[in-house]
Amino acid sequence: MESTSALQIENLTVQLASKTVLQEISVTMPRGAIGLLGPNGAGKSTLLKTVMGFIPPVKGTALVFGYNCAKQGAEVRQMIGYMPEEDTYIPGMSAVEFVSYCGLLCGLPPKEAMLRAHQVLHYCGLGEARYRKVETYSTGMRQRIKLAQALVHDPDLLFLDEPTNGLDPLGRKAMLELISDVAHNKGISVILSSHLLPDVEMVCDHVMVLFQGKLATSGRIQDLKQLAQKSYEVRIKGDAEPFVNVIRERGIAISPKRDGFLRILLTENMETDTLFEAARDSGTQIRHITREEMTLKEVFAAAIQSTNGEPAPGHAET
Repeated sequence: MESTSALQIENLTVQLASKTVLQEISVTMPRGAIGLLGPNGAGKSTLLKTVMGFIPPVKGTALVFGYNCAKQGAEVRQMIGYMPEEDTYIPGMSAVEFVSYCGLLCGLPPKEAMLRAHQVLHYCGLGEARYRKVETYSTGMRQRIKLAQALVHDPDLLFLDEPTNGLDPLGRKAMLELISDVAHNKGISVILSSHLLPDVEMVCDHVMVLFQGKLATSGRIQDLKQLAQKSYEVRIKGDAEPFVNVIRERGIAISPKRDGFLRILLTENMETDTLFEAARDSGTQIRHITREEMTLKEVFAAAIQSTNGEPAPGHAET
């Protein structure tokens, strides 16, 4: 029954206290590293909890490796490791006691649970501190123990909910390097839920963007960067003002860059012929033209704008 897709969601609708928080989500994500993006309140945590079987949908289905999350919740949870956003530990327990206890809860025999606890704590950089009480840990160490407990039963899929919260730049970089190693070298698929675009761009190959409970866009990050809009860097010989005026008259977005270059955004149905026609009609000459790749931030903004019908809000952080 094992599926080549890590996650298959069809027409998923979820309500909490009579409020619709996820609305007809349909998306298929392959194995690998997947980013789940959206501003706070977009429905990211709700989607993760629904996929884990903790929140029943009012409509639609969610499958993890082909297993139905609502009907086969126990099997799904065996395959998933979950790193929650909130602190997770039991006061009075050392790190190795806590992580091995999490292994027991996942069904590991006692000896195997303790062995795995030592292994994952070393892997997460807590080997020297594994006998310390978790409540004495720093914020960065607590983030690492949350990752360790999510890995203890060797899951097939890892859900990470805002894993870099509260970390300084060095701690954030180290955490993302750990996550990237899990996703690309350990054979474990990862869904990284975050409102921080650089985190997702550093680790993930695919992304899905939620906004106000709806799916704004999804796909391979590289493809989305190329499809969202056609961005060109252009330089005009001599005075560029006539060319700029013609471009703006035709409703095309244009803005200055440094060193005399212009940035022009063509819509999906436009080709570079449009630019050469504008140069001809303005009596100017194009000296340089190069297609630019959009950033993930621009992809995010375009997806939010198309979902909301308004200029994109500045929720996503850089």
